[in-house]
Amino acid sequence: MHKILLVLLASTLSGCFDSKEEIIEEKNQGLVYCAEANPVSFNPQVTTTGSTIDIIANQLFDRLISIDPVTADFKSELATDWKISNDGKSVTFTLRKGVKFHTTSYFTPTRDFNADDVIFTFSRLFDVYNPYHFVGDANYPYFQSVGLDQLIRKIVRVSDYQVRFELFHPESSFLTNMATDFAVVLSQEYAMKLKARDQTNLFDQYPIGTGPYIYKEYRRDHLVRFYRNPLYWKHDVALEQLVYDITTNGTTRIAKMLTKECDVTAHPSSAQLSILAQRDDINVEKETNLNIGYWAFNTERAPFDDIRVRKALAHAIDIDKIMQAVYYGNGIRAQSILPPTSWGFEPQENIPMFDPELAKKLLIEAGLPNGFDMTIWAMPVSRIYNPNARKMAELMQSDLRKIGVNVSIVEYEWNTFIQRIGEHRHDSVLLGWAADTPDPDNFFSPLLSCTATFSGKNPANWCNPQFDLLLTQALDTTDLSLRKQYYEQVQALIMDQLPLVPIAHGMRFQANSADVEGITLGPFGAISLANARKK
Repeated sequence: MHKILLVLLASTLSGCFDSKEEIIEEKNQGLVYCAEANPVSFNPQVTTTGSTIDIIANQLFDRLISIDPVTADFKSELATDWKISNDGKSVTFTLRKGVKFHTTSYFTPTRDFNADDVIFTFSRLFDVYNPYHFVGDANYPYFQSVGLDQLIRKIVRVSDYQVRFELFHPESSFLTNMATDFAVVLSQEYAMKLKARDQTNLFDQYPIGTGPYIYKEYRRDHLVRFYRNPLYWKHDVALEQLVYDITTNGTTRIAKMLTKECDVTAHPSSAQLSILAQRDDINVEKETNLNIGYWAFNTERAPFDDIRVRKALAHAIDIDKIMQAVYYGNGIRAQSILPPTSWGFEPQENIPMFDPELAKKLLIEAGLPNGFDMTIWAMPVSRIYNPNARKMAELMQSDLRKIGVNVSIVEYEWNTFIQRIGEHRHDSVLLGWAADTPDPDNFFSPLLSCTATFSGKNPANWCNPQFDLLLTQALDTTDLSLRKQYYEQVQALIMDQLPLVPIAHGMRFQANSADVEGITLGPFGAISLANARKK
C-alpha cells in the first residue's frame, strides 16, 4: 500500500513541475516550438484565433482540399477529385481511400475515413438535428461570418467515398472556404462514442483527426504535446514528438531560443531580429503575408457611433511614427484593408492622414470640444500584423492626449481578451487578421459583415446592409473583373464609414535553430510542421 501511494505521489509531483529539464528532455526527443498563447480549443471549427490555429490545424487534421501557396490552384487532400455542376449549385467530392483516424488513449477507430465523417463534420454547422450542432453554443465563427452555414442546403451521401454538397445558390468562394484551416474533417465515429457516454463536451478538447501528429496532452500555461502519427496517409513523419512550449512573453521566447530550450519560436519582434541575425546557430525566415493590422471602434457605443468622432481619432494618430517604432521597417503602411498583393486591392485616396487640427475641428463638430475619456484594448500577444500592440497603444495615447482625448490602455490574458472583445466590452481595440486564403472576401466577411457581428467576431460591432449587399454581389459572380469592381466599392465604403482604421501589413517572421528543416512559411494560412525534421 505504501509503495502504491509513493508511486502516485511521485507521478503527481512530476506533473506539477514546470522544469527546464523537462523541456530539454522533450527537445531531445523531437521538436519544441515556443508558442505565444494557450489554445482556446482543439477544433478549428469553433475558433478563429490565429495562435490556436497555428498549433492545431495542420498538425492534427486534414481538409478535403487545400490551396497551393505559389499558384493559388486547388490541391487534392482528403478529396482526390471534385466536380461542380453546370448551375454551380452542387459540388461532388470523391474521397481518398485508406486514410486512418488517430488511435489515442481515449479512442481507437474501427474503420477508415469515409463519407460519414464529411457529412457529420459539415452538417454540424447548419443542421439542428446533428447531435453536435448545439455543443459549444452552436458557435462556428469563421463559417458563420462567411455565411457557409446558410449556403449549404444539404449534404448527400452518394457512396462510401463520394459526397455531394447541395447549395441554396452558387457562390464563387465556396471551394476557397472549404480549403481554409477551419474546414478540417472530424471523426463521426469518435463523436458518436462520446455521445453514447454523454461526453459530447469533450469532443472539441480531446481531438481525433487524420493529420501528421496525434494529441497526447495539454497543460495550460505550460505545454501542448503531440506524438508522431505512424499511419499518416500522406508521408512518413520524421519527428517522434512535437511540443509547444507556451511562452506568452516575447522576450522570454527569444531567450529560450538563445539557450536552446526551443527549436522554433513564433513571431519574433522586429526589435529582436538583429539579435537573432548575429547567431550562426539560428536562422530567421521572412515571408510576405496577406494580413492587416487595424484599430477598430465599437460603433454601437457612444461617441464612436458618430462618424465624425471616428474620423477625428483616425486623423489624430501619427501612423508614420507607429511604422518606425513598432514595425521597424518590416511592414507596409496600409492604403486599404486589403494588402497590395491581393488581386482585389485598390489604394484608397481618402485614407485618413495625420492632421491634429482637423481632428480637433471634427470633435467640436461632434459636440466634444473638450474631448472625452476612452479605452484602447491592446492584445497581449505578438502577431504578424501587430508585433507590439502595447507600444502602439502608448503612441496613440500620446497623440490623442494632444486633442483632449484621455486614453486608458486595457490588457488581458489572450483567451480572456478575445472572449471579452467578442462580447463587445471595448471602446476600441488593436487587432488584425491574417488571411486563410487569397480570396479578397476573406478580409471582409469574417471581419465586418453583419453575420460576423452576430457571432461576436466583428470587433467594430458594425453592421452595414450596403456593405453586405456588395459582398453578396461579389460572391454571386465568377467574373474576376466584376468581382474586383465590387471589392473596390467595398474598400471605398470602409474608408467612408471608418468602422476601423487600417494601419499596416506586417511581414511574417520565424526563428528556427539551424538544425531544423522542412518548415516553410506561406503567404496565407497557419503554419504546418508536417515535414519538420532535424538534420
